[in-house]
Amino acid sequence: MTNTVVVCNGCCCGRVEKGHSEVPVDLLKDAWHKYGLEDDVKLTISDCLGPCSMHNVSLLKTSHGHTWLGKLSENEHFEALIEWALSVSSDGDSAELPELLEVHRFVRDESNS
Repeated sequence: MTNTVVVCNGCCCGRVEKGHSEVPVDLLKDAWHKYGLEDDVKLTISDCLGPCSMHNVSLLKTSHGHTWLGKLSENEHFEALIEWALSVSSDGDSAELPELLEVHRFVRDESNS
């Protein structure tokens, strides 16, 4: 399985007019290019991922499963996603999630998806 970071920038996520923080898409794309991450960790900027109540949602996919993150409201949260991708690129998909993101982890019931 390809390691992937899916960042929602859909109906609610990143919509400042709805009171949510902007998703720094250019920051993410620039980092993936700068660090050459695309060979080890795919970056996907997505439309709606579903759990809108968690606005500014990201999904990390590895061979170990899915990790859902929500309420990412600060640039430092997205910088931590970059940090995780760099760790995966150098250490493999068992890289630890940065502590800053642990509190943003949530479990999504995917049986209804």
